[in-house]
Amino acid sequence: MKEAYLYKKLDNDKVQCQTCEHRCLLKTGERGKCGVRENKDGTLYSLNYNKAISINVDPIEKKPLYHFLPGTRSLSVAAVGCQFACKNCQNWRISQGPKLNPEKEIPGEKITPNEIVEQAKDKNLKSISYTYTDPTVFLEYALDTMKLAHRQGIKNNWVTSGFFTKKAFDKIKPYLDAVNVDLKSFDSDYYEEYCDGRLQPVLDNLKRLKENNIWTEVTTLVIPGLTDDEESLQQIAQFIADELGTETPWHISRFSGAISWKLQDVKDTPVEKLKQAYKIGKDAGLKYVYVGNVPGLEQEDTFCSNCGAKMIDRSGFSSTCYDKEGECSKCGANLNLQLL
Repeated sequence: MKEAYLYKKLDNDKVQCQTCEHRCLLKTGERGKCGVRENKDGTLYSLNYNKAISINVDPIEKKPLYHFLPGTRSLSVAAVGCQFACKNCQNWRISQGPKLNPEKEIPGEKITPNEIVEQAKDKNLKSISYTYTDPTVFLEYALDTMKLAHRQGIKNNWVTSGFFTKKAFDKIKPYLDAVNVDLKSFDSDYYEEYCDGRLQPVLDNLKRLKENNIWTEVTTLVIPGLTDDEESLQQIAQFIADELGTETPWHISRFSGAISWKLQDVKDTPVEKLKQAYKIGKDAGLKYVYVGNVPGLEQEDTFCSNCGAKMIDRSGFSSTCYDKEGECSKCGANLNLQLL
């Protein structure tokens, strides 16, 4: 447990959390929508500090980050909780656990920020990824780790819904190297009904990330009947092209109902629908569009946007790079790869 970094004290021992855009107003004894921030007698505490619910070594492509340190491995770290309540969530046991079982102690293995960084160093890993849940809800834990990693030359990556406040962004900005933001839909009603969130703060943060030269990739989970309509996909693709830049990778992921929280009755996304979304991205001028969760498709490989030569061959989460220091080995064009 650690005192929260971002909150405002109010009268009568009330507080307002200023970590995510819910900006929860809490009386003493109450927890925020994330389930892991509690007002104790007028002081807001992060309950999941130093409590890693998961720590693993993953290929960087699993985040997914395809243009940031391709072919490397990353130490993935998570604590429980989430500011959203997405019905499609596949990690719902850890993201929603504190809300579903509020009487239970916050779970997790005691691992300090220093110990996390030492693990990354011992394994000769180039980055640490804050992932599985949303690092916004373990901001204090993540930030303290990021500062130590930054001093050691280890990169920091966030996998996030992008619902953090500007104050939170300003805290992490000096130490954040790359991010994958989950842009779930371009429909505000979808965010409210299926995620318990809002769209606009996500769009604002995506623009903020690009404006501050933090490497950004975007993921959209294509859910049949919910986020697969052509208009919404076109709006996402156009937003990326116009506001983030055509070099920004767009990951189009296949949905699987069997592993979701509350959408088990929804069928898996047809591959043809994913290929349609891929074409929408390309038609919008995006240089790098990828289809995820369907191994074996050429749409998971990286092609030079100038000559069309295959520069990164992917199979699942393994990859073989044919580039020449971030440039196409055939024509010399910039592949927009973030290398060490």
